[in-house]
Amino acid sequence: MDAAMFQEPRRRMIRLPDGDMAALDFGDEKRPVDAVFLHATGFNAMTYRSILAPLSPGMRILAVDQRGHGQSRLPIAPEKLRSWKPFRDDLLALLATLDGPPPVLAGHSMGGTVALLAAAARPSAVSGLVLFEPVILTRSQMILANLPWGSKALRQTPLAVGAAKRRAVFDSVEAVFAAYKGRGAFKTWSDVMLADYVAGGAREREDGKVELACEPEMESAIFAAHAHNPWAAAARIRTPIQIFHAERRSTCRIGSGEAFFAGNRRGRLITVAGASHFLPMERPDLVRDALLDAAV
Repeated sequence: MDAAMFQEPRRRMIRLPDGDMAALDFGDEKRPVDAVFLHATGFNAMTYRSILAPLSPGMRILAVDQRGHGQSRLPIAPEKLRSWKPFRDDLLALLATLDGPPPVLAGHSMGGTVALLAAAARPSAVSGLVLFEPVILTRSQMILANLPWGSKALRQTPLAVGAAKRRAVFDSVEAVFAAYKGRGAFKTWSDVMLADYVAGGAREREDGKVELACEPEMESAIFAAHAHNPWAAAARIRTPIQIFHAERRSTCRIGSGEAFFAGNRRGRLITVAGASHFLPMERPDLVRDALLDAAV
């Protein structure tokens, strides 16, 4: 087995117009970036290390910490967030720094939706999309979310309220790991993946304790900020789109996908039997195969 499979990704800070975006760089740094991978709300690039690292021998992948997450140093005010367009704009700025042919954009949950929005805004900068459980509301939900009072109403949903109440400060990274292991959304995660999530998403404080890099207020604000339009974005894209949809509790509400992919004959919706919204954690093999196929 190739030794590169076990090499740690290179840590990078990439200068964007208003701050630095943290990234993990997998694979041969002499080759162009084959794919950019974006994480879910509240997560970070490190969470996906064990999924992406085995692709290092044949691909170069840039996994980034989005604004308000991980180690990135990009300012954001949760109370002013109304849509995911700031994350889209960061991705577009990142793509402008890359040399070589257009990469594949891939992402999980919010990250998948952000990738979709970026591809619609700058089609020539993207060769294809591989999206795992992107958050896409139904058309009627989207209309409500785009109303002037939409974000305020969504802040009262159980998901947003629950996120705002999350514990933010712990005695140590070990305490964070112990608090999450086997519980809630983390039930299906391996210990390695959970440890990576904690390592990438907790930061030390001056008092010796650790705090979540994505603050509860930030996570809650993202869950409520849906004044963007993935349906309109999909209608503008002609490059290949693959959406991997969980069989259970999916956040990708596009039905059969026929209407969503109208106008794009290269759009595909794949339902993954037995999977939940945490599909990448449950089926890392599928994620790797999809990225390899898209980058060919």
